[in-house]
Amino acid sequence: MRISVSSDMPEPVAHALVAALRERGHDVVTHGALRAGDDPRWAVCSRAAARDVAEGRSDQAVVCCWTGTGASIAANKVPGVRAALCTDAYTADGARRWNDANVLALGLRLTSEPLLKEILDAWFAAVPSEDAEDRGNVDHVMRLDRVRPGGSGPTTG
Repeated sequence: MRISVSSDMPEPVAHALVAALRERGHDVVTHGALRAGDDPRWAVCSRAAARDVAEGRSDQAVVCCWTGTGASIAANKVPGVRAALCTDAYTADGARRWNDANVLALGLRLTSEPLLKEILDAWFAAVPSEDAEDRGNVDHVMRLDRVRPGGSGPTTG
């Protein structure tokens, strides 16, 4: 699987994330502070990783910033992206299972390497639900990408 990874800071856990993904056999594309010369601002690099997913260049992405909140907000601004801020394995499992999340957001401040492994194990082990209600919710969220603020029709750009 090809996975885009972004981080606004070259924190040890961000480098451990890239290494862990490669050890699992994934092709990793880096953005932000993880790529020399790239723009490390969380809003910019998170969007770049999320666009890789939305445009089919990557299967999934992991976006990181100090709390994970800004990275998740920026990623979720990209149509077609369902980014979930996960602070534990249970949340990661649920994000993949019930929300069919395609972008994992992580906080660099509180994610230790052992916790990172647990989150990645859960993320990759989970399979998106085929339950009609769960699929209906995901479909509804995807339709929100096509509605302008105020509900006046499709968005552009």
